[in-house]
Parts: sequence; structure tokens; C-alpha cells
Amino acid sequence: MKKNTALWTAFLAFMLISNASFAQRMLTGRITDGTSPIAGASILVSGTKTGSSSDAEGNFSINSNLESGQLEIKFLGYLSQLVKFSKNKDLGTIVLAPSDNQSLEEVVVVGRGVIDIAEGRMTPIAVSTIRQTEIEEKVGAQDITSTLVNTPSVYITSQARGFGESSMNTRGFDQSNTAFLLNGQPINGMDNGRVFWSNWSGLTDIASVVQIKRGLGSSKLAISSVGGTINFVTKSTDMKQGGFLKQTVGNDMYVKSTIGYNTGLMKNGFAVSAMFTHWQGDGYMNKTGGQGQSYFLSIGYKVNEKHNLNLMVTGAPQSHDQAFNSTLETFLQNGRKFNSNIKTINGVAMNPRMNYYHKPVANFNWDWKIDDKSSLSTVVYASMARGGGQSDRTDASKQRVPYLAADVNNHQWYGIVSNYNRKLTDHLNFNVGFDLRDYKGEHYRQVTDLLGAQSITHSGNVNYSGPLTASNVYTTNPWKAWGAKPKNAEDRLAWDYNQMIRYAGLFGQLEYAKDGFSTFFQGSLSQQQNSREDFFLYKIGEGKSKKVNNFGYNVKGGASYTVGHHSLFGNAGYYARQPYQNNIFMNFKNDINENAKNEEILGLELGYKFASKYVDVNINAYKTTWAHRVTSNSRLASAKDVEKYNPTNNPDILVVGDYVYSTNYGVKQDHQGVELDFVTRPFTGFEFKGFASVGDWVYKGSSTTIVRNQDRVELATENTDLNNGKVGDAAQTSYGLGVKYSIIKHLSVDADYRAYDRLYSSRQAGQGNVLQLPSYQLLDVGASYKIVLSPTNSLSFRININNLLDKFYISEANTNLFATEGTSTWRGINTANNVLIGTGRTWNASMKFTF
Repeated sequence: MKKNTALWTAFLAFMLISNASFAQRMLTGRITDGTSPIAGASILVSGTKTGSSSDAEGNFSINSNLESGQLEIKFLGYLSQLVKFSKNKDLGTIVLAPSDNQSLEEVVVVGRGVIDIAEGRMTPIAVSTIRQTEIEEKVGAQDITSTLVNTPSVYITSQARGFGESSMNTRGFDQSNTAFLLNGQPINGMDNGRVFWSNWSGLTDIASVVQIKRGLGSSKLAISSVGGTINFVTKSTDMKQGGFLKQTVGNDMYVKSTIGYNTGLMKNGFAVSAMFTHWQGDGYMNKTGGQGQSYFLSIGYKVNEKHNLNLMVTGAPQSHDQAFNSTLETFLQNGRKFNSNIKTINGVAMNPRMNYYHKPVANFNWDWKIDDKSSLSTVVYASMARGGGQSDRTDASKQRVPYLAADVNNHQWYGIVSNYNRKLTDHLNFNVGFDLRDYKGEHYRQVTDLLGAQSITHSGNVNYSGPLTASNVYTTNPWKAWGAKPKNAEDRLAWDYNQMIRYAGLFGQLEYAKDGFSTFFQGSLSQQQNSREDFFLYKIGEGKSKKVNNFGYNVKGGASYTVGHHSLFGNAGYYARQPYQNNIFMNFKNDINENAKNEEILGLELGYKFASKYVDVNINAYKTTWAHRVTSNSRLASAKDVEKYNPTNNPDILVVGDYVYSTNYGVKQDHQGVELDFVTRPFTGFEFKGFASVGDWVYKGSSTTIVRNQDRVELATENTDLNNGKVGDAAQTSYGLGVKYSIIKHLSVDADYRAYDRLYSSRQAGQGNVLQLPSYQLLDVGASYKIVLSPTNSLSFRININNLLDKFYISEANTNLFATEGTSTWRGINTANNVLIGTGRTWNASMKFTF
């Protein structure tokens, strides 16, 4: 009996050990770049949600119940790798190849919990990622937005208006309603949500990743991500010593020179990376020249295994002349480079329209690995900007003396974002954090050129009786703009007010994942306080407005299920977003707008993803409704506008060619559509990709419209019927194909074809009253070649030709003039419409020496 008991005990012990061994196979290995360990790499068992990350020495271990399978290994800045496993428990050393051998490849990414890159996220989302190689190859002389042209539901207009003048729409929503983040820091203007790409020209040099999460996305912040969220992740402090020199040239005398250097990780734990760029060019359209610089400094310090610190400072001071929309007839008669801003003033032909700006940004990141289950990421940031937009004016005297003046938009902005992450169990993860911002904007007009006059007169400041005289001139040099603030009221023309915005947000996320199933819930609360102080329209000491407090929130949730290479997901979310300050205070005064309610956004998404070694496919369907929103647009005043809006007692309040601004309150939009993107790698050195998106974006109901002239004087209040009118300014149907082929080692060619259809005017109107523009197609080509001079030195060449076929097309319009009998037309379009013609054939070439 004792013998039988011993046998049974041994048998049961053997079975338990065997079952435990079968149930949990321990997979181990080490991730390196060939010389140094890679910490923080993502390791996931394909077809499951079982995963881990590498430690400071690159080591990892994963418990898996699979007899065989493969691991998906990913790390930002390196090519993803699939590693098969069967009976082997120790996979040994796995070497990841850099995604770009020509640039800062060993990037230390800081602020991981704040930046929130969707690399290896458990919950799938509608996301597209553009890595450093493609950014460097494709941008050339364009804005950073050009990296997203081959993305579903994204529409980018050209830079025909001038350097940095591109614009971007996502799922039919403009830039003010798409959230832009720099290393997790919000960069949309706090007063109106806008983003001006001329202020961010340096991003083309310092971005390591650009990621767009369309629709709800995965950002935990309470931000304006109605169309989507675009995250720009900059290069951080490089661990490897070395540098590069790069020279770029392009059409219309474009020249750009860049130098970068990295100290590498020094014995004292510090590492420094720095970069400086100078660019200049004549501009594509007539008299739209510009020049500028960009700078980047990143200082990293590894305190110990638990604490990493990084300080980054970047800026892009620039100035450039501008072009605006003109009638189609004007472009057809004078060519697509015609610039209606060119004027003869005092006998001299000039372009008085110019933008100048300098917006340095600094952020300090602290990553704290508290223990194996928890971490804290914090970024403290500051931005102080100086600059404005110049135009021609006439003074208040009887002689109507001409002069140039700038509408100044200075600001100072401070903030902090912090996120705490806690692994509650093997399958449950929790995040909580806060977002604080403090903003002050200064707005006034100042003289930049007296055009030979001794002084000019102006009026309107209620603190003074009679006209004032201004004789001081202030610079438009972006470097010197810091000292160009007028100290006396006589030099502040037309308006003089400050905007103050304070914001506090709290966010959290709970995420569960097990055996191919995952679900998440996100929520955020925010309080925003808006106030303004006016020194022009109110007596000194009486110009402080009431403090307007608005409470906002959002909730998002979703689930996904993965089987093998297939994933299905669904997300839903609701936003109650506070109105921007420019919509809270009416008529640019302290009058509070009763129509400025919280905007209500409801988003629904479904998606399917197939991922394998040879092909990746994503299909997404979405529906977004948006109520109580405020929109605005502008157009050049026509003779009909002058007749309609000019009062008899003030016939000069609006003249032909002035800008007319319309603000629409109570707008409701309904956007729905389907998106597809894929990439296939049938054999080594060949990549074929494509995208397509079909949307149905319409307005619902009616809105109240306030019309103003370019001096912000109210001309009229109208009721506009918008029901079922098409949303314009972005193509509702788009598709494209791209190919990249390595002919031999280090020599590759690529091409991208895109087509756009169902593009409508941005001028809002009801069903049947919105102008549809002609469809168009574009073809871009490029080639790259690299010469390896030594193990550490290389010489790289790149050439791009955009719009190879020199296609003449309308990229946007802001009028709704239909063709009638006797009117002049082009491809069925009335040539009296106010349009922007897309950029024709352009080119750029670069050479880069890496050492």
C-alpha cells in the first residue's frame, strides 16, 4: 500500500510538472542592434496578446502555452522582425536592423507614457505611421504634412500660397479640429485650434516618426481629435557619436543646408544631439520668396536604471511672402504662378503680404520606472512666440497715406502632461494622468514700413480723443521680433487686446487583454477658463471681460479580437468639447456669445486588420456626427458683395478685393465613410502599397452667419440653410498606389500615384448649391542611392519630382458660382469662381554625408 501510494504520488507530481511545462513555456532571448542592447523593445507572440518588453540589458522572457509559433519584435527606429520558435526556449541574441542607416538610428525615446505611439498597442485603431526614412526621402522642400499625402481620408493642399502655407483635412475636418501633438505636447492654437506649418518647418529635419490616428485614435488627452490625432515624435538624444552634413536644392532657387552632430553617451551619463538648418528660395508663385532657419538641441541624462531625463529645445524662425486665391479666369489668363497680392504702391511693384514668426519650443521629459509594474512619464513644456502677418494699409488722414503694417500674434504658453501607468495584473493595465496649460496671447497692429512717409495717423482707441500719430517702424525679422513690441499705445493700431486661457484636464484608461481578446475604456474631464482684456475699445482699467468657464469631457471604449493574422475591432466615443475663445467673445469685444455652446461629437468605428510577413491590409468604417460647431471661411469681396454689404453712410467699408470673413454658428455635420490601405512585400527589395477612401460628408439644418470685413467690422447677420449641403475643402473620394524597388543594393526607385474626386467648394450652402470641382490625378517619382565609404561614413543621394506630368488642377475653391448660359467655363466650372491652383511640376535633390 505504501508502495502504491508512493507510485501515485510520483505519477501525480510528474503530471503536474508536465502540465505546467506544457501550459507555460518560458521563451527567453536578448535584443541588440549588433553592438549594444536595446531596452524597451516590444515582443509579442503572434496571434495572441501575450507579450513583454526587453529590459536595460536587452533581455526578455515570455510565458507561452504554444508549442510553436513566432514572435513579433518591434522598436521605434528599427525594422520589425518575426522570429519563429518551436521547442527552443532560449532564442539567443536577436539583432534588429535600423530603419534608417543614414540618420540618428539609435534613438532613445523619452516620455513614452506621454507620447503614446500606437506601436504594438493591444487595441487596434485606424492608424498610419510614417517613419524617418520616408520623411527624409519624400519631404524635400515641402511641409511636413506632405508625408501624409498617401494616407486614406487625408487631403493636403499644395504650398502654392507660399512656404509653409499648406493645409490639411482629415475625414473632412480641417486642421483646427484635428489634434496635433509634438512629443505628446498639444500644439494647436489654444484660441482657435489652428496650426500654421510655417512655424513648424523644422519638423522635416527632426521628426523620427509621424503617426496619424484617424478618428477617435488612442490619445488619452482631452484634445480636439474630431478628425484624428497626428503625433510628431522628434529625434531624441543619440546614443552614438557622429553626425552629418546635408545639402538640398530645388526648383525656384530653393537651397537648404543642414548640419547635425551627436556626442554619443559619455562616461558622465550625458549625451547631446544638435542640428541647425538654413533655407531660402524664391517660392513657386510670383514673389512668394522666403528664408528661415531651424534649430534643434537635445540633452539627455541617464541618472540610473530607473530615471531618464531629456531636455529638448527647437524652433524655426522664418519669413515668407504670401499668395492667395484668385479667380480661375485670372489664372487661366496669367498662368498658375500669378499672384494677385502684387501691387504697385508709390510707383513700386511689391508683394505687401508677408508672414514672419519665431516660435521656440522647449520641453523637459522625465521617465521614472518605479518598479516592474509601474512607471511615470512627465513632460513640462513652454512656448513663447513673436511675429505676425504683414499687409498694405492706408491711414485715417484725408490723403489716405499708404503704409505697411503687421497684425501681431504673440503668445506665451506653459504646460505639463503627466501619465502614471500601472500593470494591475498580467492582463489588466491602468493609466491615469493630468494635463495643465496656461496661455496668454497678445494681439495688436503695428507699422512695419512707412513707405517714405514721416508718419501715419490712425483712430479708434477710445482712450484718446482725435487721431493718433505713429512714426515708429517695427521689424519683420523673426530673430529681432522679440524686441519689437511697442511700449506706447500710439503705436498699437486698429486693436490692442490680450487673450487668457487656463486649462486643466484629468484622464484615465483601463485596458484588458487575454487570449486574443482586448477591450479598453478611456475617459477625460477638463475645465477651461477664457477671459480677455481690451486696451483699445475700452477705457484703461475697464477692459477686463468676465471669466467664462466651460466644463468638457469625453468617453471612449472599444474591443478587439485577434485570431492568427486577423483582427477585428470596434470603437465608440463621445466628446463634449469647449468652444474656442474666438467663438466665445463676439465681434472681437468682451460681448459673450450665447451661441457658443459645447460642441457635441459622437464617433463610431469598425475595423479589420490582416498582418503577415508578406502583406498587411487595413479596412476601416466610421461615422462621426458633430453638433453645435462653429466654422469660418474667407473670400475676396466681389462687386456683388460690395453692393450687398456697403451701407450708404459708409461706402468704403468694403471694396472689391478686400477679404470678407464669415463665421457660422450652430452648424451640424454628419461624416461617414470607408477606408482601405495595404502594403505587400512579395520579395526582398520590392514594396507595393495602396490606399482608398470614400466618404459622405454633409451639413445638417441651418446656421447663423455673421459677416465681417478684414478690419473685423460686422457687416451683416444672416441665416443660412445648409441642410444636406456637401462639406467642402477636401476630396470625399481618393485613392492611390505606390511602389518602391531596390534595383541593386543601395539603389532604389519609387513612385506614387494619387487620384481625387468629389471635391467641393468650402463655401457652405444647402443641397445642390455647393460647387463640385473637377477631379484630378497626380504622379510623384523619386530615386535614392547610397555609397558606403567606410563602416562609419557614407554618402547618400536623393531626387524627387512631384506632379511629374505637370497637371493643372484646382485644389480648392471658396465660392459657389455655377456655369450658366454665356458664362466662361473651364471643364464645366464658371471661371469667375475664386480658386487656388495646385502646384505644378516641382523637383528637389539632396546629398548627405554621414560620419
